[in-house]
Amino acid sequence: MPEELRQYFLYLKTERRFSRSTSTQAICAIKMFWEKSLRRPWPTEVQLVRATPQFKLPVILSATEVRQILAAVPALDHRVALTTIYSCGLRLGEALNLEVRDIDSQRMFLHIRAGKGNRDRYVPLPQRTLILLREGWKAHRHDRLIFPAKGHSGQGAPTATRPMCRTTLQLAFRLALHASGVKKQAHIHSLRHSYATHLLEQGENLRQLQVNLGHKSPTATVIYTHLTSLCRTQHQKRLDALMADL
Repeated sequence: MPEELRQYFLYLKTERRFSRSTSTQAICAIKMFWEKSLRRPWPTEVQLVRATPQFKLPVILSATEVRQILAAVPALDHRVALTTIYSCGLRLGEALNLEVRDIDSQRMFLHIRAGKGNRDRYVPLPQRTLILLREGWKAHRHDRLIFPAKGHSGQGAPTATRPMCRTTLQLAFRLALHASGVKKQAHIHSLRHSYATHLLEQGENLRQLQVNLGHKSPTATVIYTHLTSLCRTQHQKRLDALMADL
């Protein structure tokens, strides 16, 4: 049996080409089934085979590209949700779970409840985003949810019991990306990455950006310093000066 497990994990790596995170999830799921359901000790002689860790830089959209994509979203609720994700640097789930009580229009903050790591935080709310959120809410006037599910008929938002489906908004983004003509392999989370990069280019400090994004460690935030066009511009100038007489 240990050899069969090893062969299966090897299959996931070499044939299915699972990423390291996906193969780790598979290993954990099988280990839990083995120990909790079968009530058998995990064979320690199993040699776990996982994909080699990869370091990939996220896809970053320019400010112009972000506006092109958002302008190509036809439905108001989708456009407001995507704009909120970008302008507040939110994760997809954080945006969809927003409630009316989470908007502090006096202090201009969004209260993000139970974000990643089950941590709450406050996120600065741009004035323009507040206006859009109000416009979106007026279209359904749900007493609790900011982005309620509309249902198959499209008329169920005022009485919805759950937020908009994640896949619905993901599809809306993909369609808008295609319609906008932007050729980058972007996805909804690219809006959050772009928010962080654009703020750094505007002079925001890393500590404040870490708080906004809800990163537990500053290491996760530092990556954006490699993505700013400002840093690249200064480097490019020095590089061009060095190589000018070649």
